Amino acid sequence: MLGKFFKKPDEEQSDRVPPGQYLTKGFPVLTYGQTPQIKTEDWQFKVWGLVKSATFTWSDFMALPQHEFTADFHCVTRWSKLDVKWKGIKVTDFMKLIEVDPKAVHVMEHCYGGYTTNISMSDFVREENFFAHTVFDEPLPAEHGGPMRTVIPHIYAWKSAKWINGLEFLPREELGFWERNGYHSRGEPWAEERYS
Repeated sequence: MLGKFFKKPDEEQSDRVPPGQYLTKGFPVLTYGQTPQIKTEDWQFKVWGLVKSATFTWSDFMALPQHEFTADFHCVTRWSKLDVKWKGIKVTDFMKLIEVDPKAVHVMEHCYGGYTTNISMSDFVREENFFAHTVFDEPLPAEHGGPMRTVIPHIYAWKSAKWINGLEFLPREELGFWERNGYHSRGEPWAEERYS
C-alpha cells in the first residue's frame, strides 16, 4: 500500500513534510457523509455572530482580487501533498468587506452538508489563507470541496473546510464536527496535534 499510493519523503523534502506524514501520489478524497452538489449560481455565503450579518453571492466573491497560490496540504490521516496549485480569494481580502466585533476570538466555518470546524481568529486571518475555487487550473470539483472551500495551509486539512458557505464569529472557542469527535481543537501538523 505504501509504495503504490504513498511514499516516504526524500531527504530534501523532509523540511516540508511534518512528522508521521507520507507523500501521496494522487490527491485522496476523504469525506464523511454525502458530497453536496452546489451550483455557483445557487451558492451563498453568510457571516453572523460577532459581526455585522451579511450574505454574499458567487459574483461577490469573483469580484474580489483573484490570486494563485501554491501550498502544501497535510491531512490528519497521515498523507501530504506538496505544491498544490490553487486559485482563489485571500481571507484577508474578504475580511475587509465585513465588520467584525473585536470581541470575536474564534470562527466556526459552516458548510453545505452541515459540516463545521472551528479555528481561532489568529489562525484564520493570515495572509497565506484563502478561499479556493480552482485547483490545478480546473474548477474545484465537488469531491474536493467545490465550488468553494477554505485552504488553511499551516494546520491539518480538516480545517480547510469543503463546501464552505458561512462564518460564525464567536466570543470563545466552540468545537466543530471532528473536534467534538476526538480531533485536536487546533491541528498543528508539526506538533502532530491529531487527536485531543
